[in-house]
Amino acid sequence: MPSLRECTGDYLRELARRGTSAHTLRNYGSDLDQLATFFEPPGELSPDIATVDTTALRDWLAYLFDAKLTAISVRRKLAAVRSMFKFLQQEGIITRNPATRLRTPKAPQRLPDVMSAEKANHILDAVEDGTPVEKPSRERDLAILELLYGCGIRVSELVGIDLDDLDLTQNWLRVRGKGNKERQVPIVGRAAAAIEQYQSVRAVEPGERALFLNNRGRRLTDRSVRSLVKFYALMTSGDSSVHPHSFRHAYATHLLTDGADLRAIQELLGHARLSTTQKYTHVSLADLMAVYDKAHPKA
Repeated sequence: MPSLRECTGDYLRELARRGTSAHTLRNYGSDLDQLATFFEPPGELSPDIATVDTTALRDWLAYLFDAKLTAISVRRKLAAVRSMFKFLQQEGIITRNPATRLRTPKAPQRLPDVMSAEKANHILDAVEDGTPVEKPSRERDLAILELLYGCGIRVSELVGIDLDDLDLTQNWLRVRGKGNKERQVPIVGRAAAAIEQYQSVRAVEPGERALFLNNRGRRLTDRSVRSLVKFYALMTSGDSSVHPHSFRHAYATHLLTDGADLRAIQELLGHARLSTTQKYTHVSLADLMAVYDKAHPKA
């Protein structure tokens, strides 16, 4: 019977083979490494996978709560562990999945912070005008920001865009989302114009399929995108809390506020469940209540 360490290594290699994003691989790798470390007594080898049963996993969960981890962090780690044991069961390495009987902690309901349309457009306008600072990569950076706000895509989806995913003649963009699920999103107006402008100055790198390149001519990373979003938000509005997902929240909320159908927004965002998209209705209702409380004489 293989050890827990050997099983985690096999599972991570399988995820890589399936084309799992680098971001997910890093997170799962970290979570599963922490799991293996918990079960390794000091100076001893990794235990046999058969010894890691439901009771042992409950001890691990108790340790996480004692360490004051948030429910969100525990849920993510538990998802990684459940997924690994499911893989091991499918491969016939174990006969039962000991993680299926573990209780998932409830996540607190928190409404996303949403940028106003004015703030989002102020950042984009400033970058287009070169107001914050004139950078050699301005065309690329503007195209990135316009896509984040104009198409509502995730940062992992953005850096995964290849040249042949774009169809500017029909104004469509092919996006590979979570689980490598593909969807089509419209790319029009300022986003399409920014992409065309960037492509006119984009360096030609033989064999490189990625749309967005770093200064070495290789595919841009999600970490680099987070850094440039934070940089421009800080330079234009003094707000360092803005991140790529802020534009996705703004995209969905502004569509809903302007009357877009919730099902259509679900398709555009690539949400598997409508309930995930429905959180934006709560944001809109909260905004309406704030306006009412401020303006209505009887409030």
